[in-house]
Amino acid sequence: MSVTVFHNPKCSTSRNAIALLREKGVEPTVVEYLKTGWDRATLERLAARTGVGMAGLLRKKEADAKALLDAGADDDAIIAAAIAQPILIERPIAETAKGAVIGRPVERVLDVL
Repeated sequence: MSVTVFHNPKCSTSRNAIALLREKGVEPTVVEYLKTGWDRATLERLAARTGVGMAGLLRKKEADAKALLDAGADDDAIIAAAIAQPILIERPIAETAKGAVIGRPVERVLDVL
């Protein structure tokens, strides 16, 4: 099974999600999104596949993400902000042919296997 994990190596939850997948015998493709950045198509796909929408992808602990939510930002504004500041997006996100999930709690990554 092919699993892609959008990962921040500084995040313990993200590291634990990758470790859990490996414990289950799955070697994920790891995308360090802080290095690669985001593009509109990927963000729109993940928002749809996770079922949380663009606002649901935002990392609420980030001040700029919270400000977007508090202002009622639309999808275009959220996408523009996430492209400019990749840290605004929640992590980890695991994606397979079955779907995509935000791995919080970490065991949620198993839902798409």
